[in-house]
Amino acid sequence: MRGLWRDLTDLVLPTECGGCGAPRTALCPECRAALSGAVPGRVRPVTEPPGLPPTHAAARYADAVRALLLAHKERGALGLCAPLGAALAAAVRSGLREAARDGGRLPGRGAPVLLVPVPSARAAVRARGHDPARRIALAAAGELRRTGTPARVLTALVQRRTVADQAGLDARQRSANLAGALTVVPGAERLLRGGPVVLVDDLMTTGASLTEAARAVTRAAARTEVLPGWAVYEAESREGRGERTTGSQDGEALRTGAGPEMRGTGATGTVVCAAVVAAAPDSLGTNRN
Repeated sequence: MRGLWRDLTDLVLPTECGGCGAPRTALCPECRAALSGAVPGRVRPVTEPPGLPPTHAAARYADAVRALLLAHKERGALGLCAPLGAALAAAVRSGLREAARDGGRLPGRGAPVLLVPVPSARAAVRARGHDPARRIALAAAGELRRTGTPARVLTALVQRRTVADQAGLDARQRSANLAGALTVVPGAERLLRGGPVVLVDDLMTTGASLTEAARAVTRAAARTEVLPGWAVYEAESREGRGERTTGSQDGEALRTGAGPEMRGTGATGTVVCAAVVAAAPDSLGTNRN
């Protein structure tokens, strides 16, 4: 109900830009350019965790882009979902193009890209009144379909145990906090065979979340003899067109991932890459396209 109320409020009340506070617009031209004006590309944390999928980002997590993501996530600025989803879709396309150059295959008509989101903690979803990553993934899937790339959201991952708040933790602490925290819900292994898998999230800082998601998906793939690959993570909710949802609670999105040995394949059921709206500026500094 809180999410519906926010949606209605956004329609009838004056708003301001989530990035800079400019009046009467949810996203001003300058902040839109900061979010979507750059060419998406490959990003790597300074200390890259083993098993991190090839990850692509649309923007730097700084200044206006940081403000936009926080406005959407923490203040319920739901009018930003569409432009954030469009930015994520651009990062997904960038990852798919790189996978194709490395010998993989772009999805055909019968094999949509499966966007698998990194799951939010249930407590965080309740506190915010919505699941930010899930909403952005839904918007991204819609944008991909609109521009000719078949895509659907698959909520395949859940947290198997409680994790601490990641704020203030360094890269090593984040990896330890998340190790073994995610699992593929029973029955989702079969659904993962429906197309190339892309792990998606709103933000990458140390890469710990995407690495753990990749580990969980890789284990599930091994159990079902799905060929290994790289994953991009994006999620679709019950509201999403063509969604396949398994085991999500409180609107919680699910996450996937894979290891480096899986890179470059694009067959159904394999992890292709990971995509995020934004990445920490130092990870763009080590970008090698």
